[in-house]
Amino acid sequence: MTDVFTNGVDENGGSHRKGSDPLAQTVRGKMQNRRQKLNYQINKELRMRAGAENLFRAATNKKLKEQVALELSFVNSNLQLLKEELEELNSDVEAYQNDSQMSSVPMIPLGLKETKEVDFTVPFKDFILEHYSEDCETYEKEIKELMVLRQAMRTPRRNEEGLELLYEYYNQLYFVENRFFPTDRHLGVYFHWYDSLTGVPSAQRTVAFEKGSALFNIGALYTQIGAKQDRSHKEGIEKAIENFQKAAGAFRYLSDNFSHAPSMDMSNAVLNMLVHLMLAQVQECVFEKRTIGGIEMSVKNYLEVAQEASAVSKAYGTVHRAMNADTVKDYVPYSWISLALVKSEHYKAMSHFYVGVGLLCRKDNSEQVVLEAMFPKLHVKTDKTDENLPMQIPKNFDDSKRLAKAHLHASLMTHEETMRLHRMSKMLRKIDTLGGILRLSHERAMSRYSEIDEEDEFYDVVVVPDVQAITSQKAECVLPDFSQVKVMDIFHRLGPLAIFSAKHRWSAPRKVEMERTENGFGFTVRGDSPVIVASLDEDGAAQRSGIKEGDFIVKIGEKDVKWAKHDDVVKHIMESHGQLSISVVTPQGRDFLHPQDERRLRTSGRHDHQSIAPNGNVISARNSPMMGQTKSDVHYRMGMRDSIDSRKGLEGKKEKKEKRKSGVGILGKKEAALW
Repeated sequence: MTDVFTNGVDENGGSHRKGSDPLAQTVRGKMQNRRQKLNYQINKELRMRAGAENLFRAATNKKLKEQVALELSFVNSNLQLLKEELEELNSDVEAYQNDSQMSSVPMIPLGLKETKEVDFTVPFKDFILEHYSEDCETYEKEIKELMVLRQAMRTPRRNEEGLELLYEYYNQLYFVENRFFPTDRHLGVYFHWYDSLTGVPSAQRTVAFEKGSALFNIGALYTQIGAKQDRSHKEGIEKAIENFQKAAGAFRYLSDNFSHAPSMDMSNAVLNMLVHLMLAQVQECVFEKRTIGGIEMSVKNYLEVAQEASAVSKAYGTVHRAMNADTVKDYVPYSWISLALVKSEHYKAMSHFYVGVGLLCRKDNSEQVVLEAMFPKLHVKTDKTDENLPMQIPKNFDDSKRLAKAHLHASLMTHEETMRLHRMSKMLRKIDTLGGILRLSHERAMSRYSEIDEEDEFYDVVVVPDVQAITSQKAECVLPDFSQVKVMDIFHRLGPLAIFSAKHRWSAPRKVEMERTENGFGFTVRGDSPVIVASLDEDGAAQRSGIKEGDFIVKIGEKDVKWAKHDDVVKHIMESHGQLSISVVTPQGRDFLHPQDERRLRTSGRHDHQSIAPNGNVISARNSPMMGQTKSDVHYRMGMRDSIDSRKGLEGKKEKKEKRKSGVGILGKKEAALW
């Protein structure tokens, strides 16, 4: 299979892959280094504060208590400044938005997790020599290829090529884990990853940590691609929806399949919050798609848009509650919590605004039928509805106007609260686009309310319930499709993964030489990839040479046949004439590897080209017969005197005898004999 990515050389002579950005490492490295320093200083201040608090509680001297209290105030002040600096570093959402002039509310993307380099050379070579009994020096190319892939994965481009690179590495880890990481001991390879927000380092020796971190970066890269889409046109909005839903799916898959998170960004609480955040941003894009290009003036259109806006408000309300959870609120940037609340209030105000505008569209009774159909599901059922407001369907324009005024007043008040919340956040005040959109929305609500606010009206503006959240397109998680990027096992030469993996053990290869006797070589074989010695003739040439039932044939002469099909092995043995030299290995401690064991037959027989399915299983790139099926069920005779000629009953004894003497047995459809 042709690799999706091509290797290259950067300006400094270092190798890189298509889909990676060698320069990104410098920029991200500086940010991560700054995060580490800030985190170290914050931890130091926290320890000082804990000590000062203990001293303050234990002190009985009034003067000493005053000194400790003063020190505590300094520590708390420094701690607040450090946290603000760290928050500012993590809250730069504008850097990930579209490069063009933004006209939409900014989205929240995630930064990628950083990692240290890993040198697989020594541990992998040692394992190949010890476990596989292979010449480890011949695998330098494969080890280097894996390290180049991992290095490129650290700096993926913010596009589809970057995603393919991360998927390729994630899929390749399936093979690496099975090849080199036994379950009963550690290989000595440490994977170092940094928290995506705090920069706190974590290190583990399990491939699960490496896979989880790579999957987190897949989700984070989806958020960045989604945030940078130009949402001023429908195609950009559709792309944003697609990427945010895939990001939510990646975080959901990570939460469901990986436990014992070593860092906060991979904990269940944070991942669930991120899922809600991505789905809320999808819902926001759905609203933008509904309103792009303007709204055709009708009661139905405006009320539907109002309910879309309410759905966005509800989604961000869920995000805000998730961010305020005890295990999350001290971890995520304060600006994220503020932005989620601001968006929730903003879209609530927009829902009231569109209801008010929609009701004012009614100049006569022509749309009464539409209003009567939609009104029962327009408002949230609540006991707090103002008693002075009859929540019956408006019968005429005056009733509609009164209800519209109440909704526009609610919109105006909610917009003012939104702007107050926006001013309270230092980071949000720096986002000019957000401030401009909030001011414009407030001015629109004020203008429409002023148009219908007449001084001679004798009734007060009343309180209306919130608008019911109904959407035309519900946000959903799209789980990762790992099969979209096909990969080939880099260490393919070690043999079929079902047999030659880290969890199985076998003897060192032993070279066996035998001569054909009048009774032949005296053994039968079965199966594919690898071919197994199925049975031995008592006191035959094979048995005397030390071959055992259940041995795997790994070489014929100097030719590696671990991946060879049954017919190919038979052909090579037939071509050996009177002298046969083969190398075999004996499985140890695994009964199901014995050829007579049905479980062994069902689970072995992998193919030379393998790739990853979405559930992590191995799938084949071509339909070769597996062991336990078709040809693999047949015992091929290797040198037995008794003829297997049941299918050739019409042939005479003389013909069979001549064939035996010539060295070729009776070849049926599923049988072959060597003499």
